[in-house]
Formats: sequence, structure tokens, C-alpha cells
Amino acid sequence: MSDDQFRDPTFHISDCTAPSTTVVAGFSSFGLAGLTAADYLVDHLGLEETGHVTAESLPSITPFEDGTPRHHSRFFSSPDVDLTVFVNELFLPAWAADPFADALLDWTDGHDVSEILTLSGIPYAHGPDAHDAFYVASDDYREHLLDGIDIQPMGKGFLDGINGALMYRGIESDLRTAVFITPVHAQVPDVPAAIRLIEAFDHVYDLGVDSAPLEEFARNVEQYYQDLAARQAEVDESQVPEDRMYM
Repeated sequence: MSDDQFRDPTFHISDCTAPSTTVVAGFSSFGLAGLTAADYLVDHLGLEETGHVTAESLPSITPFEDGTPRHHSRFFSSPDVDLTVFVNELFLPAWAADPFADALLDWTDGHDVSEILTLSGIPYAHGPDAHDAFYVASDDYREHLLDGIDIQPMGKGFLDGINGALMYRGIESDLRTAVFITPVHAQVPDVPAAIRLIEAFDHVYDLGVDSAPLEEFARNVEQYYQDLAARQAEVDESQVPEDRMYM
């Protein structure tokens, strides 16, 4: 690792519209299930870009479509939906997770966001009957949103990387935080895992999100996700946050 890579990364958030009180995030990680699910929510709910994140002192990417570049980390909202979706295609090395979370949480604090949910596919040992979505959530999130909801808590373990950093804020503050977790496999994108995350999300938030078209949506962006995963694989394995879960 070069000396530049030891510099603390900095992140800046620009927005043209204040976020909703609920922010749902999907990050670029193994299998890309959470990112696929978040991207699908944007498409299915007809949300528009309302902000983005820029990064310094961090290996970055610049996605493009039809010859037009775009920001790698974007916020989407709509006046008709009480939800802001954060789609983050930027790879976050373990040493960048805390400063990234600090920037994101400073921004949500400044806009009176009351809860953050992360959709995450995580590679962990599981049996053939364990293909389901689980939760890890702060006490106030469980009391506010999960009472009577048929989603099981995740077994004993720990979160690290961006999921761990965001969840820790939920312990230490009034911000309601949760991670919806499902086992993910190497195929990119892992569509069944993304579908489980979408179904868990809609089971809680009841926005009428139909997961049935997600397979076609994923096919339409499959090559892009495969290229994104290949780029991620180029990053030194020791620098990629591992979300390790133990049942």
C-alpha cells in the first residue's frame, strides 16, 4: 500500500433536496445483492437523483452510461414517497468504513433523518434451508417497525465494515438503525438474494414493491454488475471489509 493510501479519506455530500426521514442503503459488496436491491427500488419507485457523495484519498470509480459519466454514490428521492434510497457503487476498504459512515451520519443528523436501513447480502456458512432474510436492529428500530413482523433476528455474530459502523451509531444515539441480511453466493448479481431483501423491505415498509420484475431488471444490468464485481476483485482482499456472520 502506498503512503497516499494511508491518508485518511474524506467524503463530501452534496444535495439539492433534503432526504426523507428514512434512508435505505445498498453498498457494493460480495454478490452485489444489497446494491441490486437498492438500485431496483430506485427504478421501481420512480425516484430521482437528489444528491451524491464525492471521495478524496480513496481509489475510486466513475460509472458511465450511454457515454455519460455519473457519481458512484447517489441519493434518490421523490415527493410522492417518504423514502430516500442511497445507491453506493464505491468500494469501501475496511480502513475507509468509519470516515465514510461519519460523513453519512453527519449528513443524516443535519437533515433530521430518523432511521437508516442497510440491505446486505453477506457470504456466511448456511444450510440449504437458511435462504431467508434476517435482521440486526437497534432496540428502537425493533420496537418501532418490527413488532409483529415475521422476520427473524440474525444469530450470534458481529458486523464490521460500513454495516458495523452504521449499526454502532444506533446503539449510541436516537437514530434507528437496522441491517437486513441474507446469505449471498458468488454469482453476480445474486438475484434470489436481492429478491429476499426486497421482500423483507416491503414486508416492513409496505410500499407495494413487487419483486417479480427484479429478475428481468437484473438481467438488463447483469453485464454492468459483472464488470463492477470484476473491478472489486482487483482490490487487495485484505482491504475489502468482510462482513462475518456466525449463526
